[in-house]
Amino acid sequence: MTELIKPKMMNYHRQILVCVGERCTKNGEGQALYDALKEKFQNAGLNKGDLRVKKTRATCFGSCKSGPLLCIQPDGIWYYDITVEKLDRIIDEHLLNDKPVMEWVFHQR
Repeated sequence: MTELIKPKMMNYHRQILVCVGERCTKNGEGQALYDALKEKFQNAGLNKGDLRVKKTRATCFGSCKSGPLLCIQPDGIWYYDITVEKLDRIIDEHLLNDKPVMEWVFHQR
């Protein structure tokens, strides 16, 4: 029997989940959004340190309208119709300055 190894993870301040499912977007927009996060996080200093944001792909949020959708935890903020350009504002206002961009929020806990 193989011994289970306990996973390790770096500390992070927030987690951003991006829906890349086919029902959310038909032309891979969710994956393109996810792919853009690495460089955008590096440029904003969100890839390390106290403000580090963990990025995660999800295949379905169960809210299959007006994607790409993304969720920021532990804030419980859900955004819709997000583009790479809109992501810049979310990074600046929400992730760096703790002010969600309410005009794109469709749900919050």
